Amino acid sequence: MSKPPVSRFRPSDHAFAAESLAQIGRGYVVPDRVALITGCSSGIGRELALALHRRGTIVIATARRPESLQELADLGIATEALDVNSQADINRVVHALKAAYGRLDILINNAGYGQMGPLLELDTRALENQFRTNVFAPMALARACVPLMKAEGRGLICNIGSVSGVMPTPFSGAYCASKSALHTLSDVLRLELKPFGIRVMTVQPGAIASEFGRHAEVSLRGLLAPDSWYKRQEDAVRARALESQQNATLASNLARKLVKELLRKRPAAIVRLGNKSRLLPWMARWLPRRFRDWILARRFRLRRVQLKS
Repeated sequence: MSKPPVSRFRPSDHAFAAESLAQIGRGYVVPDRVALITGCSSGIGRELALALHRRGTIVIATARRPESLQELADLGIATEALDVNSQADINRVVHALKAAYGRLDILINNAGYGQMGPLLELDTRALENQFRTNVFAPMALARACVPLMKAEGRGLICNIGSVSGVMPTPFSGAYCASKSALHTLSDVLRLELKPFGIRVMTVQPGAIASEFGRHAEVSLRGLLAPDSWYKRQEDAVRARALESQQNATLASNLARKLVKELLRKRPAAIVRLGNKSRLLPWMARWLPRRFRDWILARRFRLRRVQLKS
C-alpha cells in the first residue's frame, strides 16, 4: 500500500485538525465531498459540521475564534480561524484548501449575527456592519470558492438565510433587510451559476436553539437612549431579540434534516426548517398587509407608543 497523502493545510497555528485524508479517509480512500463551513463555534454551523463529518465528508469548520472549535478538532474535524469580514483571511483559507484537497464541493455560508433595535436609532456603522457580515461576506466567500467548483463542473453554495428575511418584524429591521438581501442574491446566483454545474441553496430557518438570541440581546446594550421614542417599549425590543429562542427547534435536528438535502444529487433551491419556518412565510404571503401590520404592532406593543413633542 502506498503512503497516504499528507495534508498541506498549514496556514496558521490553528491549522486543520489532522492529516485529513489519512484520518478521515480510513484506508486512504478520498471521500466524495469536501465542505467549507463558516460560523461553526456554536448552533447551526457546529451541528452541520458534525452531521457532515458523520456522513464521511471532509469538513473544514471555521470561526473567528479558533479556540471555540476545539471540540470539533478533538473529533477529527479540520478547523481553521476565519474572520469572514477579512478578505485576507478568505484568500488564505481558500488557497490552503486548494493546496490540500484541490477541490471544494460544498460551501456553507452560515456566519452571521442579528443587529436589533429601532431602525432610525441605529447609526450608519451599525447598518454597514450588519450587511458586511450577513451579505457582503457570503458573496466574498462565494467569489473566492466558485473557481474551485467550476473546475470540477459541479458544486453547491448553501446560504443560511432566515424567515425574518421573508416576514420582517419591528425592532429587527437591519437583520431582516440583510437576510432578504441574501435571499435575493442567492436567487440570482442560482440562475447565473447553473450553466457551470454549480447549484445554490437558500436555507430559511425558523426558531433554532442557538447563541443567536444572546448575541442579539448584547447588541441592544446601550442602544435605547433615555429619550428614545421606544424607551417605554424596551421590554418589547428585548423580546424581539430573544424571539428566535422561544419554542426553538434543536440545531442538531435541523442539521440532520438539512444534510440529507445537501447531499442530494438535485438539492432544493429553498429549504425551510424549524419552528415557524412555514408559518411566517405563509403569513407574509396570504395575510392582508393591514391585518399583518395590526398583528405585529400589537405583538410588539407599538400601539402603545406615545411620541413626545
